[in-house]
Amino acid sequence: MNAHPATTREEAAAVPDDRTTPDPFEDFPQPAPATPLRVVVADDNPVVRAGLTALLSGHPDITVVAEAADGRAAWEATRRHRPDVVLLDVRMPGVDGLSALPHLAGIAPVVMLTYSQESETVQEALRRGASGYLVHGEFTADQLIAAVRDITAGRAHFTPTAAGALLARLRQTEGATAHAQDAPTAVESATSSEKLSQLQPDVRQLSSGWAGGRPAAVDRSRFQLSTREAEIMDLIASGMTNRQIAATCFISEKTVKNHINRIFAKLHSTSRAEATAKWLGTAPGTSRGMG
Repeated sequence: MNAHPATTREEAAAVPDDRTTPDPFEDFPQPAPATPLRVVVADDNPVVRAGLTALLSGHPDITVVAEAADGRAAWEATRRHRPDVVLLDVRMPGVDGLSALPHLAGIAPVVMLTYSQESETVQEALRRGASGYLVHGEFTADQLIAAVRDITAGRAHFTPTAAGALLARLRQTEGATAHAQDAPTAVESATSSEKLSQLQPDVRQLSSGWAGGRPAAVDRSRFQLSTREAEIMDLIASGMTNRQIAATCFISEKTVKNHINRIFAKLHSTSRAEATAKWLGTAPGTSRGMG
């Protein structure tokens, strides 16, 4: 008599097979993990630097490759690491942020991340090549992360204070245009084009409409935009996204979209670029009619 009962067919099927089962997908190429965005953080306050580094590094698609306490160190780190984005403070000992900015902007997109909110400082930063301007206390952690990601895609970010300074500069420029009496020289036209392209880093394509000379002042009354719609159209022309416009005007994105739909209808436009060209007077025939 056998010491052990015979193994049934069901029990035999339940016994695990020692042979390794081949993976049917092992020969298929696996997608390579996305390369994290590389960031340099420049701020003279070590607590701020540590906080920013911890916040950014907490996201798998972002890594801080270097920290810097002044403009010179920021430039050296940027030249060495070639990051995707530089977060730069304005006031730092030695070489400050504004002095270092033109040198950094030639290597990587630079976002000013600072407590400095003076209109002149904001405008000077934009003139020197900043791709965005964020004032501490005016953005959330999620908005900062979104700004870092968007800057690499060419989308500028401005917090409300910076956006207000940008809007004031645009209106000042347009006011000077409206009071010009004589036709500009070629040098003046080139200078105007250069200033516009520096002021609006994310809508540089508009500057090409100024190459042949400054357009005549646009009679915007014919567009029949309300005060709020005109304000939003100014922000659209500055290159802001719906989210940025909503934050600047303290309204919801849905409300912004509703305003934009009405603006497009009044300007007989189907895109932001077309509406902006008509608003700024760079569209053919806009300076004399609707076009």
